[in-house]
Amino acid sequence: MKKSFLFFSLGLLTVLLAACGSHRSQAYYDYESKVIATELDGSYTIRAWGRGRNAADAFVQAQKTAVYDVIFNQIQFATGTANTTSGVLKPLLLEVNAKTKYEDYFNVFFADGGEYKNYCSLKEKRSLSTKYQKTNAQTQAQVTVCVFRKELKEKLIQDNILKY
Repeated sequence: MKKSFLFFSLGLLTVLLAACGSHRSQAYYDYESKVIATELDGSYTIRAWGRGRNAADAFVQAQKTAVYDVIFNQIQFATGTANTTSGVLKPLLLEVNAKTKYEDYFNVFFADGGEYKNYCSLKEKRSLSTKYQKTNAQTQAQVTVCVFRKELKEKLIQDNILKY
């Protein structure tokens, strides 16, 4: 009887301690951008996330993230998307160390109010589709952004960043 009471007490204590564990907000997780639609004009609708000190900053960061990912990162197509055979959107710049090599150019390009805004739009954004997660320290925004990949590629070629 004593052994069963001891095991029961130990089990109850374990369950109680596990229930008191920290519950982290989703705003602390890193999410990757996803292509959710392709357009026939060479643009891509991308679901991107951004962080900032308030909702407006997080929203702008999400737009920058979408354009940044099209330039530098491989982006997965969302499940159920009519996509290419590879299932990924390849980055525009495949050059090794392109971020550091052209750092001055991209610092100006992605500055607040910079040229990146000319290559993204919220035309595919549905009402109430932007979601926010807020903590004491930051806000995270989930935004649908249309990125004009064809025009962006032409701009990088014109500025001698992308060589073809």
